[in-house]
Amino acid sequence: MSPIISDIIKIIIWPPLWQLIVLGLLLPLGVVVFIIWFERKTAARVQRRIGPYHVSPRIAGGLQLVADLMRYMFQEIIIPKTVDVAPFIMAPLIALILSILPVVAMPFTSNASYFPIGMRYSLIVALALITLSPIFVIVAGWASNNKFSLIGGMREAYLITAYELIVMVSFLSASAATGSFDLVKIVEAQAGGKWLGLLNPLALLAALIGVLLSTSGFPFEIPESEHEVVAGAYTEYSGLVYGINMGAAYLKRMVYSILIALVFLGGWRPYTPGPGFVSGYLIPSIVVFIKATILMMIFSFLRAVYGRYRLDQALDIAWKYIFPLAVAGFGLSLALAYLGIY
Repeated sequence: MSPIISDIIKIIIWPPLWQLIVLGLLLPLGVVVFIIWFERKTAARVQRRIGPYHVSPRIAGGLQLVADLMRYMFQEIIIPKTVDVAPFIMAPLIALILSILPVVAMPFTSNASYFPIGMRYSLIVALALITLSPIFVIVAGWASNNKFSLIGGMREAYLITAYELIVMVSFLSASAATGSFDLVKIVEAQAGGKWLGLLNPLALLAALIGVLLSTSGFPFEIPESEHEVVAGAYTEYSGLVYGINMGAAYLKRMVYSILIALVFLGGWRPYTPGPGFVSGYLIPSIVVFIKATILMMIFSFLRAVYGRYRLDQALDIAWKYIFPLAVAGFGLSLALAYLGIY
């Protein structure tokens, strides 16, 4: 192999670049495309929607995804005169970047030579980064200077007060059980089938519902409720920028699914990473992504079987039931640590 090709390969598999570009953007985008297809087909099957079965049936409706991509790419991007232009344009782009940025703090292997950053406080760093993107949903609603957009942004603000605490307590229950904020140590502590999600289903259930709240997944698609506020914070957006807004929510849900796979579902276990790029980094990453994709499929299936909650109902459920559930899960993690299970 020539030195030039060898250097190119080294650059491509350089951990920070590989993790952010490939594992943080390209692979999640592929999963998101599959999930959108799966979501449509599942909803069509459960709700007996005939239309999706008449679009390229020989390739399982694949042309519909191509048509949507072309529509977003070639549709005119309209910027109303009344908006605050700079935050209006920058908010969805920053939200998209912040949706994938937490991946740099998530390990996909126990092989330290492939860590993009230090892992000592990786859980805290990942949670801190993942909670930044909702701020720019609010900014997008405010910058649109539209009453429907403003209402959608305010709904997001109300939900933030409910789901952020639930998500934090749920994920930090892993630290309570294992005595570490290091995601690698949290995954390795689950070796031998001691998945935290199995031993502490309360924290896992609270985390799953918290993620649905955080990413506006059904039955909590409240900021973008078409029946009430047109498209919520994204009412004034069109074309590719609107597609970025919608894609950011799916990418954020994918990042959360990866974090759940690491914290509650054993990460790359039962596989044990070995030396070299393939066995030490690529295969463990695939195992994590398979678990995360299964979670995404479960989240998408809920669209077919649940209606949308009102804002007051969602807040009522979050504070009265899910937050106590998260606290109970945290207490169960303390009990697991006290009994020496981890």
